[in-house]
Amino acid sequence: MRISILCSSVDHPVNQYLEGWVSRNGALFDIELVRRKEQLSGGDLLFLISCAELIDEAVRTSYRKSLVLHASDLPLGRGWSPHIWEILAGAQQLTLSLIEASEPVDSGHIWKKTRIPVPKDALWDEINDLLFKAEMELMDFAVQMAGSITPQEQDKDIAPSYYPKRRPEDSQIDAFQSIESQFDKIRVCDPVRFPAFFDLHGHRYRIKLEKMS
Repeated sequence: MRISILCSSVDHPVNQYLEGWVSRNGALFDIELVRRKEQLSGGDLLFLISCAELIDEAVRTSYRKSLVLHASDLPLGRGWSPHIWEILAGAQQLTLSLIEASEPVDSGHIWKKTRIPVPKDALWDEINDLLFKAEMELMDFAVQMAGSITPQEQDKDIAPSYYPKRRPEDSQIDAFQSIESQFDKIRVCDPVRFPAFFDLHGHRYRIKLEKMS
Protein backbone atom coordinates (compact mmCIF):
# COMPACT_ATOMS: atom_id res chain seq x y z
CA MET A 1 0.00 0.00 0.00
CA ARG A 2 1.28 3.46 -0.94
CA ILE A 3 0.41 6.13 1.63
CA SER A 4 1.01 9.89 1.51
CA ILE A 5 0.73 12.27 4.44
CA LEU A 6 0.48 15.99 3.74
CA CYS A 7 1.22 18.23 6.73
CA SER A 8 1.88 21.81 5.65
CA SER A 9 4.16 23.06 8.45
CA VAL A 10 7.39 21.44 9.53
CA ASP A 11 7.01 23.32 12.82
CA HIS A 12 3.57 21.93 13.65
CA PRO A 13 3.66 19.88 16.88
CA VAL A 14 1.82 16.98 15.21
CA ASN A 15 4.95 16.19 13.20
CA GLN A 16 6.66 14.15 15.90
CA TYR A 17 3.55 11.95 16.08
CA LEU A 18 3.44 11.62 12.30
CA GLU A 19 7.13 10.73 12.18
CA GLY A 20 6.53 8.08 14.84
CA TRP A 21 3.60 6.68 12.84
CA VAL A 22 5.73 6.55 9.69
CA SER A 23 8.52 4.80 11.61
CA ARG A 24 6.13 2.19 13.04
CA ASN A 25 4.53 1.46 9.69
CA GLY A 26 7.41 2.04 7.31
CA ALA A 27 8.29 -1.64 7.05
CA LEU A 28 4.71 -2.51 6.09
CA PHE A 29 3.84 0.25 3.64
CA ASP A 30 5.43 2.70 1.22
CA ILE A 31 4.90 6.01 3.07
CA GLU A 32 5.84 9.61 2.23
CA LEU A 33 5.47 12.66 4.48
CA VAL A 34 5.40 15.88 2.44
CA ARG A 35 4.76 19.61 2.94
CA ARG A 36 3.20 20.75 -0.36
CA LYS A 37 0.66 19.18 -2.67
CA GLU A 38 3.13 19.43 -5.57
CA GLN A 39 5.26 16.84 -3.76
CA LEU A 40 2.50 14.22 -3.66
CA SER A 41 3.22 11.17 -5.80
CA GLY A 42 -0.19 9.45 -5.77
CA GLY A 43 -1.10 6.04 -4.41
CA ASP A 44 -3.68 4.33 -2.25
CA LEU A 45 -4.28 6.59 0.77
CA LEU A 46 -3.73 10.31 1.26
CA PHE A 47 -3.95 11.72 4.78
CA LEU A 48 -4.40 15.49 5.11
CA ILE A 49 -3.17 16.39 8.59
CA SER A 50 -3.07 20.07 9.59
CA CYS A 51 -3.02 20.87 5.87
CA ALA A 52 -3.27 24.55 4.96
CA GLU A 53 -3.69 24.00 1.22
CA LEU A 54 -6.90 23.39 -0.70
CA ILE A 55 -6.58 19.91 -2.20
CA ASP A 56 -8.58 19.84 -5.40
CA GLU A 57 -10.21 16.92 -7.18
CA ALA A 58 -7.28 16.48 -9.55
CA VAL A 59 -5.02 15.67 -6.60
CA ARG A 60 -7.61 13.58 -4.77
CA THR A 61 -8.28 11.36 -7.77
CA SER A 62 -4.62 10.31 -7.83
CA TYR A 63 -5.42 8.29 -4.68
CA ARG A 64 -7.96 5.58 -3.99
CA LYS A 65 -9.00 7.48 -0.85
CA SER A 66 -8.15 10.95 0.45
CA LEU A 67 -8.89 11.47 4.14
CA VAL A 68 -9.00 14.37 6.58
CA LEU A 69 -8.81 14.37 10.37
CA HIS A 70 -10.98 17.16 11.78
CA ALA A 71 -11.43 17.84 15.49
CA SER A 72 -15.16 18.49 15.67
CA ASP A 73 -18.45 16.60 15.63
CA LEU A 74 -19.19 17.22 11.95
CA PRO A 75 -21.22 18.75 10.39
CA LEU A 76 -20.86 21.01 13.44
CA GLY A 77 -17.60 22.91 13.72
CA ARG A 78 -16.35 22.99 10.16
CA GLY A 79 -13.50 25.41 9.52
CA TRP A 80 -10.40 26.41 11.42
CA SER A 81 -8.94 25.21 14.75
CA PRO A 82 -12.18 23.61 15.93
CA HIS A 83 -10.77 22.05 19.11
CA ILE A 84 -9.50 25.46 20.27
CA TRP A 85 -12.85 27.16 19.74
CA GLU A 86 -14.69 24.33 21.46
CA ILE A 87 -12.50 24.38 24.56
CA LEU A 88 -12.94 28.16 24.71
CA ALA A 89 -16.70 27.51 24.69
CA GLY A 90 -16.33 25.24 27.71
CA ALA A 91 -16.10 21.79 26.12
CA GLN A 92 -14.60 19.06 28.30
CA GLN A 93 -14.78 16.50 25.49
CA LEU A 94 -13.64 16.76 21.90
CA THR A 95 -14.88 14.79 18.90
CA LEU A 96 -12.36 13.79 16.25
CA SER A 97 -13.84 12.95 12.85
CA LEU A 98 -12.15 10.92 10.13
CA ILE A 99 -13.75 12.00 6.86
CA GLU A 100 -13.21 11.85 3.12
CA ALA A 101 -11.67 14.96 1.60
CA SER A 102 -14.23 16.78 -0.54
CA GLU A 103 -15.56 20.14 -1.63
CA PRO A 104 -16.81 22.15 0.10
CA VAL A 105 -14.19 21.69 2.80
CA ASP A 106 -15.08 19.45 5.77
CA SER A 107 -18.25 18.15 4.12
CA GLY A 108 -17.03 14.64 3.23
CA HIS A 109 -18.47 11.29 4.21
CA ILE A 110 -17.56 10.08 7.69
CA TRP A 111 -15.44 6.98 8.28
CA LYS A 112 -15.35 7.16 12.06
CA LYS A 113 -15.70 9.50 15.03
CA THR A 114 -13.94 9.18 18.36
CA ARG A 115 -14.51 11.05 21.63
CA ILE A 116 -11.61 12.55 23.60
CA PRO A 117 -12.12 13.67 27.22
CA VAL A 118 -10.15 16.84 27.99
CA PRO A 119 -9.60 17.63 31.69
CA LYS A 120 -10.13 21.22 32.79
CA ASP A 121 -6.50 21.40 33.94
CA ALA A 122 -5.00 20.17 30.64
CA LEU A 123 -2.64 22.68 29.02
CA TRP A 124 -1.99 23.16 25.30
CA ASP A 125 0.70 20.44 25.05
CA GLU A 126 -1.38 17.95 27.02
CA ILE A 127 -4.40 18.70 24.84
CA ASN A 128 -2.24 18.19 21.76
CA ASP A 129 -1.00 14.86 23.09
CA LEU A 130 -4.56 13.60 23.62
CA LEU A 131 -5.65 14.81 20.20
CA PHE A 132 -2.64 13.67 18.20
CA LYS A 133 -2.60 10.18 19.75
CA ALA A 134 -6.26 9.84 18.76
CA GLU A 135 -5.36 10.98 15.23
CA MET A 136 -2.71 8.26 14.93
CA GLU A 137 -5.27 5.67 16.07
CA LEU A 138 -7.71 6.83 13.40
CA MET A 139 -4.97 6.61 10.80
CA ASP A 140 -4.41 2.99 11.88
CA PHE A 141 -8.15 2.41 11.55
CA ALA A 142 -8.19 3.92 8.06
CA VAL A 143 -5.37 1.67 6.87
CA GLN A 144 -7.06 -1.42 8.28
CA MET A 145 -10.52 -0.59 6.92
CA ALA A 146 -9.69 1.10 3.61
CA GLY A 147 -10.86 -1.83 1.51
CA SER A 148 -14.06 -2.64 3.35
CA ILE A 149 -15.57 0.42 5.02
CA THR A 150 -18.87 2.00 4.00
CA PRO A 151 -18.60 5.71 4.86
CA GLN A 152 -21.66 7.54 6.16
CA GLU A 153 -22.96 10.82 4.79
CA GLN A 154 -22.93 13.73 7.23
CA ASP A 155 -26.30 14.26 8.90
CA LYS A 156 -28.37 16.48 6.62
CA ASP A 157 -30.80 17.24 9.47
CA ILE A 158 -28.07 19.15 11.29
CA ALA A 159 -27.25 22.60 9.92
CA PRO A 160 -23.46 22.92 9.57
CA SER A 161 -21.67 25.46 11.74
CA TYR A 162 -18.34 27.09 10.93
CA TYR A 163 -15.35 28.34 12.89
CA PRO A 164 -13.22 31.25 11.61
CA LYS A 165 -9.47 31.24 11.31
CA ARG A 166 -7.86 32.32 14.55
CA ARG A 167 -6.10 35.69 14.56
CA PRO A 168 -3.27 36.93 16.79
CA GLU A 169 -5.71 39.12 18.70
CA ASP A 170 -7.69 36.01 19.67
CA SER A 171 -4.81 35.17 22.02
CA GLN A 172 -4.89 38.53 23.81
CA ILE A 173 -5.53 38.42 27.56
CA ASP A 174 -7.15 41.26 29.51
CA ALA A 175 -4.67 42.39 32.16
CA PHE A 176 -7.53 43.69 34.31
CA GLN A 177 -9.55 40.47 34.45
CA SER A 178 -8.79 37.44 36.61
CA ILE A 179 -6.61 34.55 35.50
CA GLU A 180 -9.42 32.17 36.47
CA SER A 181 -11.91 33.82 34.14
CA GLN A 182 -9.42 33.61 31.24
CA PHE A 183 -7.78 30.30 32.08
CA ASP A 184 -9.20 28.39 29.09
CA LYS A 185 -7.99 31.14 26.78
CA ILE A 186 -4.48 30.99 28.22
CA ARG A 187 -4.17 27.20 28.38
CA VAL A 188 -5.01 26.57 24.72
CA CYS A 189 -2.30 28.93 23.43
CA ASP A 190 0.92 27.40 22.14
CA PRO A 191 3.52 29.64 23.85
CA VAL A 192 5.91 29.35 20.91
CA ARG A 193 3.70 29.47 17.83
CA PHE A 194 0.60 31.35 19.09
CA PRO A 195 1.42 32.78 22.53
CA ALA A 196 -1.10 34.33 24.87
CA PHE A 197 -0.17 37.94 25.63
CA PHE A 198 -1.33 41.10 27.34
CA ASP A 199 -0.61 44.81 27.04
CA LEU A 200 0.30 46.89 30.12
CA HIS A 201 2.35 50.02 30.88
CA GLY A 202 3.13 50.59 27.23
CA HIS A 203 4.55 47.10 26.64
CA ARG A 204 3.33 43.76 25.34
CA TYR A 205 4.06 40.67 27.45
CA ARG A 206 4.10 37.03 26.39
CA ILE A 207 2.50 34.47 28.74
CA LYS A 208 3.98 31.01 29.17
CA LEU A 209 1.85 28.74 31.35
CA GLU A 210 3.23 25.48 32.73
CA LYS A 211 2.46 23.18 35.63
CA MET A 212 4.84 23.05 38.58
CA SER A 213 3.72 19.57 39.62
